[in-house]
Amino acid sequence: MKPVQIKVCGLTRTQDVLACQDLGVDLLGFIFHPGSPRCVEPSFAARFPRGRGLKVGLFLRQTPDEVNRIMAEAGLDLAQLHGGQDQAFCRAVGPERVIKVLWPEALGSREALETEAAAFGDCCRYLLLDAGSGGGGHGRSIDSTILQHAVIKKDWFLAGGIGPDNAAAALAAYAPFGLDCNSGVEDAPGIKNPDKIAAVLRLAGRNIQQRGVRS
Repeated sequence: MKPVQIKVCGLTRTQDVLACQDLGVDLLGFIFHPGSPRCVEPSFAARFPRGRGLKVGLFLRQTPDEVNRIMAEAGLDLAQLHGGQDQAFCRAVGPERVIKVLWPEALGSREALETEAAAFGDCCRYLLLDAGSGGGGHGRSIDSTILQHAVIKKDWFLAGGIGPDNAAAALAAYAPFGLDCNSGVEDAPGIKNPDKIAAVLRLAGRNIQQRGVRS
């Protein structure tokens, strides 16, 4: 059985990217939305060669052509579509290159969530379920009443304030394919805390002997 995948989003500092790689974080997230305090340039993400964690770009208002251009510039593996993009947009980027974000609370019911997840099933690689009704990085946890007992056939990540204090409970309650951590592993916006990241990895079953050492 594949271990729970861990994604750390909102990386802005070289030392944080390197710490994530040393710890064995599976997906490294870079935000390309100018309105975010964690926004970076494609040249920053391009500094880090592929192969030590999948490189993911978060996109909000770009066109498919802009997403594809930035992905090439930054050397990204995946595009996280965080702006309500439709199926045609996903296909223009490439289904195997897309993480599609859904907001269960905005959909309003378990049935609506299942329908929306199924509608994107063949045009993305993963789904990501986030708290609130849009945006992200706000630190809020997801509403359990909608997500609990939902049947989602696509591999999906859980986001929304995930950190050492709630990762174990989230895994037990929802059994997601992966966890997406941002504000829950920070000391301030864009300033990651490697000890918090290591703690989440341990809670996900990784054998982290000490910070920066993977086994």
